[in-house]
Amino acid sequence: MAVQREWFEKDYYRILGVPSSASSKEITKAYRKLARSHHPDAKGGDEERFKEVSAAYDVLGDDSKREEYDEARRLGPSAASGFSSGADGFNARFQDFDDLGNMFGNLFGGGPRGPVPMKGVDQETRIHLGFRDAIDGVTTNVALGATAESDRRQAKVRIPPGVDDGQRIRIAGRGGAGRNGGPNGDLYVVVEVLPDHIFGRNGKHLTLTVPVTFPEAVLGSEIKVPTYDYSTVTLKVPPGTKSGTTFRVKGRGVATAKAKGDLLVTVEIAVPSEVTPKEQAALEALREVTDWSPRDYVEEGEK
Repeated sequence: MAVQREWFEKDYYRILGVPSSASSKEITKAYRKLARSHHPDAKGGDEERFKEVSAAYDVLGDDSKREEYDEARRLGPSAASGFSSGADGFNARFQDFDDLGNMFGNLFGGGPRGPVPMKGVDQETRIHLGFRDAIDGVTTNVALGATAESDRRQAKVRIPPGVDDGQRIRIAGRGGAGRNGGPNGDLYVVVEVLPDHIFGRNGKHLTLTVPVTFPEAVLGSEIKVPTYDYSTVTLKVPPGTKSGTTFRVKGRGVATAKAKGDLLVTVEIAVPSEVTPKEQAALEALREVTDWSPRDYVEEGEK
């Protein structure tokens, strides 16, 4: 490609705030951070600074352009008008930057080259989904990240069923537009899932806490618990069940393309804040006939 005059005037590494030895990953990370903060649509954004940052990344973000840029900077501004004779007797003059670009084309493997195809910049955005939308999947509009080459602000994407809170989804080809015939970048959607007032979630499993009475836990019982599909299942609570015990209902969890989770039901003994006179009498009678203590190990340790 033709060497650009501004290559000799601007230090793209300084603009991105990275050393000249920075890796491609470090350069991309620095660009994304600056692009987000300076984008005109962002609070306190600076359009001119955004364009400057984008121009710097356009060169440093492409390995071949970066190599040519580094060589041009090494030779210095004098390369634009000519070279002085050196100890080796080398002397050459260039009438314009196209000639200089041809020279660099020879230096880096062949003859003059046309524009180098460049993949578009990857973008990242965040969306908030309701609990059920995350489990069922949904088609929604997402805001696109900042790029210099695209005026798009939203894209309609399909969020697959079963996404979890914090999951990062790659949407191929929906990022920044490619240059010189290069492919588009990718769009990464980070999902933040809102909580549900009944169910919780542990990966592919749904969780549910159900209160039971003291007699139900001690004597055993059958209780109905809600499921995600708005139906109910009957759960058998065996006699002597402790508060905090978790039971598994197979196949009633989160369904994905690969598997289906379970419903994990935890029972907790509910203690009433008030009792009726009849209940009071029954509880006192129970206390009178109870001849064991759940604190025996504590009392023995005090002796």
